[in-house]
Amino acid sequence: MAVSKAKKSEQLAVLEAHLKTATSVAFTSNTKVTVLEISSLKKDLRAVDAIYLTAKKTLIRIAFKTVYGVDVDLATLPGQVGLVIAKGEAIAPFGVTNKYVNEWKKEAKMVFVAGYMEGRLMDATETKKLATLPSREVLLAKLLGSMMSPLSGLARFFDAAGKDLTEKSLTKVSDLIVATPAKKVEEAAPVAATETAPEAPASEETPAA
Repeated sequence: MAVSKAKKSEQLAVLEAHLKTATSVAFTSNTKVTVLEISSLKKDLRAVDAIYLTAKKTLIRIAFKTVYGVDVDLATLPGQVGLVIAKGEAIAPFGVTNKYVNEWKKEAKMVFVAGYMEGRLMDATETKKLATLPSREVLLAKLLGSMMSPLSGLARFFDAAGKDLTEKSLTKVSDLIVATPAKKVEEAAPVAATETAPEAPASEETPAA
């Protein structure tokens, strides 16, 4: 069904508006993806402040040229081209989409073909690598976990010390040191090396005249 010129202009305006507020964009090539599957992807993307939309390849090319000044030639790509447009954290939507790409890998329903972030166009390989990186939230959680680990160890120490105090009817942690027999360490006395004083050189006697 042919799309009217007015409808194309409307779609182009919507696409350009989304691109102007995007923090990153991933291009996908789609074949045999059902409406239900795309709906599931869109739902997961909304959870990370991103959207998924499809448009005519010519409209996508015009929109990118208008908004970013970048020429993207999509004419040779098979199937329908979809755009994963991040509005918040730039990497997380790539990872969400990658979950579906891997799930549909056997049927090759969706593949990454390009990406755009921080003013730079990326090829399929680089886009795929970004999609496998942990999101900002995951990295922060790992960082927090590493920071909390020493604190957890300290908490376990005080908990164990508290139990020892109760069992031994003590009141202070320092008392535990006194109550615990210290391990005797015998230190061997250093053996002083006896140095033999060098013999004085024999004095030469002056022969009697």
